[in-house]
Amino acid sequence: MKTLRILAIDDHEMTMLGYKFILERIVFDDYNIIVDTANTYEAGKQKIEDSVNSFKYDIIFMDVQLFPPNEDQPKTGEDLGILARELVPETKIAYMSSFSDNYRINSILKSVDPDGYLVKTDIDPKTLENAVKTLIQNPPYYSSKALAAIRKKMSSNITLDEKDKKILYHISVGTKTKDLEKFIKLSSSSIENRKRHLKSLFGAENKNDLALILAAKKRGFI
Repeated sequence: MKTLRILAIDDHEMTMLGYKFILERIVFDDYNIIVDTANTYEAGKQKIEDSVNSFKYDIIFMDVQLFPPNEDQPKTGEDLGILARELVPETKIAYMSSFSDNYRINSILKSVDPDGYLVKTDIDPKTLENAVKTLIQNPPYYSSKALAAIRKKMSSNITLDEKDKKILYHISVGTKTKDLEKFIKLSSSSIENRKRHLKSLFGAENKNDLALILAAKKRGFI
């Protein structure tokens, strides 16, 4: 029998073990499915790096948020997806996330170009089985809520670059605006312009930084 190797990355251990239980019981032609797991960004990164010089994962399933909401972490599943695309371009990448906002999903489609996206409330054993078979045979695969979000027209200016993301992150951990220049290679006026643009994007015009951060968290950017 051929071996189908899957890596599942999710910071909720019970959720991840549930995926592993379901995935390893899928009956799929002549494949024997083996699922490895990781529950942090760093652990997932290590397994992906290790796979470069050994076996390659056929599919990587990962969450967007790889840390509890109350923890300050600059790296997300989006960052890990970008890294995986670079290190193992032949591996299929699919997200399984609670984020169903079209803003967040379309951002990931632009930055990572994943082979699939499943909203967690859509996931059941049959959905996972269909996702695996589609990803191997004829990707992409999107769950129903993900597909609905993708079909919504996205404003052409909803794109955050690395500097925008760093501004959001540092504001969220309490860095004062006057100190942002220490972390982001921009002038103070450029940072202020970007903050105004971010507030406009997130619907927080004429509001304080807290309103911006709350709006960004709601959409999964922090």
